[in-house]
Amino acid sequence: MELEADRVAELAGRPLGELRRRDVAIALLSVAPDDALRSLPGLRRGLLAAGNPLSAPFWDSAEAILQKIRDQEATFGDVHGWLEATGTEPTGIIGLHVWEEPAQRSSLQEEMHVRLVSYLEECLAAGRIDPDKLAAGDAGERREYLTLQEQWMTAPLPDGRVPMTALLDEQDEAFLADWAAADEEALSALRAMLQTAGDRPLPAADLVAATARLRADIARPGWPGQMLISFSGRNADALPPDDTEMWLTLATSVASPQGDPLSEEDKEFARAMEWAEDEDLDFGAEDNGPDDEDDDDEPDEMSAAMAAVAALDHFDWLAVMSALITGGPGTPASAADLARYVSDFDPGELAGFEDVDDEDDEDEVDLEEEPDSASFGDFDDADDLEEFDEFDELSVEGLFLHVTAMWSVLGAIDEDDRLTPLGWWGLPEAMQRAWSA
Repeated sequence: MELEADRVAELAGRPLGELRRRDVAIALLSVAPDDALRSLPGLRRGLLAAGNPLSAPFWDSAEAILQKIRDQEATFGDVHGWLEATGTEPTGIIGLHVWEEPAQRSSLQEEMHVRLVSYLEECLAAGRIDPDKLAAGDAGERREYLTLQEQWMTAPLPDGRVPMTALLDEQDEAFLADWAAADEEALSALRAMLQTAGDRPLPAADLVAATARLRADIARPGWPGQMLISFSGRNADALPPDDTEMWLTLATSVASPQGDPLSEEDKEFARAMEWAEDEDLDFGAEDNGPDDEDDDDEPDEMSAAMAAVAALDHFDWLAVMSALITGGPGTPASAADLARYVSDFDPGELAGFEDVDDEDDEDEVDLEEEPDSASFGDFDDADDLEEFDEFDELSVEGLFLHVTAMWSVLGAIDEDDRLTPLGWWGLPEAMQRAWSA
């Protein structure tokens, strides 16, 4: 079914003479690419007759992108980039904010998106945006287009709200709510595992020996003691005096870090107090002298470790806990073993975990499904997203290297990277604490 100019005006809610390129683009993307291509000549004639011809570069770019969509060669970025080049479609990512697709936007996102579109229309009318240059891929015009949006997003509205702040606050609240729900589901699944496993006695003598070593490690400068302290968010004096509580506090922080990476000021203080050597505080960069500006860009070891642990999600931890709880003392627990457990894990076998699995599946669908046809037409970007189908075991192993290093210090795994009786008892207990916080 071909689009007619009057139909585009009806969809946009504007007279033909006031239609924007974005209005026409959205209408073209709302129908099958073959229909859209057949509609181009009629649309062009209709707008010309209404005294609103748009421009040759726009029509050329429309034909090019629609042909790519029809031939299933267009990516998500291609289509959204073309839509943004109309000069009144907000950029997909502005600063730390990412616009959701129309169907997924909250009322606040929709409100701010509409307001920003209106602002961009004002800028276009004032000659501050050149859509022909955007369509041609002009880098300078693209930067200026993004700058206009960033300025609007960070300026107060008449009611005092700052769009960027309001949107990020809402995003944070939604993330925390989703994470709390995932914690609850994962905790339920873990408790179901523990009920099936039966009693796991506390090895009191092993605990006493392990905590004695830990206190000695913590009293010395450098790693591993200071790494555990940093993960716990406490200093040595603030750790619980009771052996059991101290061990569980440190073990819990391995899965759920409570501290922050050291600031440069903290590092200098640690050096001055001889708590740590330079190699304990720096990571990855060679010292090329005081003029080496690249050093500031290298992450320190603590930042790298915390980032790695933060990248592990509920699914990863449940996979590991399932294998260790079921296997008991002596279960292989190297970083490679833990990655393999994640790769082989079937959460459908766990009572109480089905909802978490469904939630993860929904996230995967959001990543892989084709964009809504009302916004992006009928095109296939599966090639771009094929990488999400593959499990990268080596990368996951790298994330677990920091975990197993600290588990070894805790005495949860032995020198052969096998689960100890202390780890069999304590790691699930620590995980319950992490998800109950």
